This record gives sequence, structure tokens and C-alpha cells, in this order.
Amino acid sequence: MLKFVIPKGSLERATFQLLEDADLKVTRASEREYRGSINDPRIDSVAILRPQEIPTYVADGFFDIGITGEDWIAETASDVVKVAPLSYSKQTDRPIKIVLAVPEESGITEPQQIKPDARISTELPNLTRSYFDGLGIPVRIFLSYGATEAKVPEIVDAIVDLTETGATLKRNGMVIIDTLLESHTHLIANRVSWADPVKRQAIDELTILLRGTVDARGRVLVKLNVGSDNLDAVLDLLPAMRSPTVSHLADTGFFAVETVVPKSTINVLIPRLKSCGAEDIVEMPIAKIVP
Repeated sequence: MLKFVIPKGSLERATFQLLEDADLKVTRASEREYRGSINDPRIDSVAILRPQEIPTYVADGFFDIGITGEDWIAETASDVVKVAPLSYSKQTDRPIKIVLAVPEESGITEPQQIKPDARISTELPNLTRSYFDGLGIPVRIFLSYGATEAKVPEIVDAIVDLTETGATLKRNGMVIIDTLLESHTHLIANRVSWADPVKRQAIDELTILLRGTVDARGRVLVKLNVGSDNLDAVLDLLPAMRSPTVSHLADTGFFAVETVVPKSTINVLIPRLKSCGAEDIVEMPIAKIVP
């Protein structure tokens, strides 16, 4: 039913892991294959392509759905449906920023100080051109094929580049003076496919699986027993998506409590629960969370 395209390159391994965790494991003959399959009646085929290409191919109807970044959607000006954000890897659990950076020694502190006909290196020429057109500054844009910061100052005067923390730019003597875009990874869909009721239902169902898997990342299920005298103290410690589930045990005066908590807090939470009278504390991984 659906033709699915997923990103090759830096997101490839994390994307395959996400799909496997969502019970949508991709099978292919080798790691170099550009085609695969998913044992799911809603997915006819899987292609693995560069994220730069995915928005255009989805918009043109070669694929029904795909995974790519907002930066490439903007760069290609592709008319697609952004179905859902998917923050599922080290590269995508926070937004990637597309920034304008200049050599620190240049003394430039804001984009309006960029001189006309300045040389700009970037992997995103269309986005960059649109940005400087908006500023009313004519510039010369040079397409970069990587290591963009290495071209300053001998070849170009400034760069438009992707960064997560800005650390690499800083190490290379660059300073960020503006942010053009914050880019999240998204599940996208072809507009004709999205308008088709049958395909729309399939896309929605797959989105539930993917979003449920992403939302479960970094969370664990905590189960414990506690006496009635200590119940309120334990409940005060427990965060929950709504409220903890509390049920009576067969032994009079004891309760079973369970809830979902952030994995990052569990090392502090368990000793506190114990000190408040909780017993038989169990921490369990979660595969999916579907509201």
C-alpha cells in the first residue's frame, strides 16, 4: 500500500533501530542495499536514500511517506505534509540549527553587517539565498560539500552551516551571529497519499507506532508495594503522565503502585522511595507509550 523512504547516512543506523523498536523491522540483503522490506501489510516497499533527496521524491509522488529533516524540506521547497516530529537519535533528540557564522576576528556581530557581494559557503544554497534576499544583501553563494568552516577566511567570508551545539564552529574560530532555522526530523507524507482515506489510515496507524516508540525513549515503568501509612509520602514523590495507578493488595493495609517516570531521574527516585517506606521496587523498560 505505502511506499516508504528512509534516510541514508548519519541517521541510517538510528532510523533502522527506531523502526525495529516500533515492530517495523527493515530487512535487506546487505547494509549496502538501497532497497528493503518491512513485514507489514501497510508497507509495500522501502527505499534508503539521502535525506536531501527525500522531500522532493515524496512531494513528487515517488513515495507516500518518508523521514527527513525540516532543513531539507525548506531547502528543496517541497510541498509535503509534515505528519509528526520524530526525535529518536543523538542527532535528532534536539533540533539541528542552521546558523550564519563568521570568523571571530571579523568583528561582525549581526547579519546586517555582512557586506554586499560577500562570499558565503553552505550546503543549503536555496535557503541561504532566500535568507539574504530577505535582508536585502546581495551575496555570492558557494556550494559546500562538507567541512564548510574550513573554507573561512581564505575562500569565503562567512558560512551557513548545520550545528547542534556550536562547539565545532567555536573550535574553528567561528562565532554564530544568527539562526536561520531550527530543524527537527519529521515523518512526511505526499499530499495525494494523505488525502486518500485508505492510505491516510495506514499513515496514521504507522505514526502511532513510531510516536509511541519515540515517546517511550528515556522513560521506565516503576512498580512497588507500600503500606497505607506511607502511601501519601510515596505518591508525593512520583511523577506520572496522569496519576499513578494504585490498587489494593490481598494483604490488608498494603497497596501496589505503578507509574511511568523519566529514566534520568530513577537513580535518585528509587532510594527516596525506599526511604519513604516503598518495598519490592521494580524498574521495567517500556517499548511504546500510546496516549
